[in-house]
Amino acid sequence: MSETATLQKRFAAAIMPTYGLPPVAISHGAGCRVWDADGREYLDLIAGIAVSSLGHAHPAIAEAVGRQLARVAHTSNLFLHEREVELAEKLLGLLDADGRVFFCNSGAEANEAAIKLVRRMQGPGRPLIVAAERGFHGRTMGALALTGKAAIREPFGPFGLDVRFVPFGDAAALRAAVDADVAAVFLEPCLGEGGVVPAPGGYLRAAREACDQAGALLVADEIQSGIGRTGHWFACQREGVRPDVLTLAKGLGGGLPIGACIGLGECGTAFAKGDHGSTFGGNPVACAAALAVLDVIERDGLLASVTAVGDRLAAGIAAVRHPLLAGVRGSGLWLAAALASEAAAAVEASARQAGFLVNAVQPDAIRIAPPLILTAAEAGEFLAALPAILERAA
Repeated sequence: MSETATLQKRFAAAIMPTYGLPPVAISHGAGCRVWDADGREYLDLIAGIAVSSLGHAHPAIAEAVGRQLARVAHTSNLFLHEREVELAEKLLGLLDADGRVFFCNSGAEANEAAIKLVRRMQGPGRPLIVAAERGFHGRTMGALALTGKAAIREPFGPFGLDVRFVPFGDAAALRAAVDADVAAVFLEPCLGEGGVVPAPGGYLRAAREACDQAGALLVADEIQSGIGRTGHWFACQREGVRPDVLTLAKGLGGGLPIGACIGLGECGTAFAKGDHGSTFGGNPVACAAALAVLDVIERDGLLASVTAVGDRLAAGIAAVRHPLLAGVRGSGLWLAAALASEAAAAVEASARQAGFLVNAVQPDAIRIAPPLILTAAEAGEFLAALPAILERAA
């Protein structure tokens, strides 16, 4: 029995079956490459679901984490430490905005904090929240209530939130839905789990205007799109839209668990002592890792690289002529190869066989979200292999 098969057997016996049985047992990684338990090499084009911003074993993260561990690994929220203050200041500087930051451990937690922040700001007179069909905001109960995918939401209802769903990208439907009963609109600038579907031009601006006219708050879920994934620090900046609340996680920690709920303007000071909390939120080690991620993105000019390599990758996918491939969408290093049929699982398996890790995010879409350090040469490796990958899947 192979090392992978042995680990899969142990996994199945010890781990709850929420993820099925993963096909690869990753042993270690370096840069944009990982190796499985049997020594097979892969080019990682999913980065732990858009998490490993600087790839694997990046020396800046390793050094920052080791240095912080040698000083103090945990303080709880009973005490403060410099790393969390430094990280909060850095994020607000990147947003060029006044506000305050609440640190937590994941994207779902960041959205849970945002829900409570909206409640605290708006009070009981505005009972509704507007969210998008096909949107994804997390699997905890509050975040799940906002998630516009009935198959994963409805088995766990009822929820303590009254949510009005509208078609993603339909500005007219959004305007019609946002009235005096609506406390907030929760939106992803680009659907992530929905298949990497960017909002049409002007959609976020229309959401901002609708919220302003009705007195509702705009919450931007940038858990996948934030921290350089689209070639901008935050996807909202591309549209020139400033939300009232912004949530982050995934790529912020470069592999370590950290999330953030950022309240801008008055939303930054709406919470009072005791309104919310997290034992591990703002952990010194996670904050040190996040600071290293932000420093390297700036130092190495990765926003420009994400745009350039992402454009090459998108153009290369679009140039492939195969009946299974319908097109490409997304921006930066956050793309989806759209398929002409529901063959995503077969394409994912074919890519894995060829030494590339991608994600069948929807039955007819392959998500590509590699580390932000992906080079043009590495993108070229995948593009050269793609026709054969599609042919084998077909």
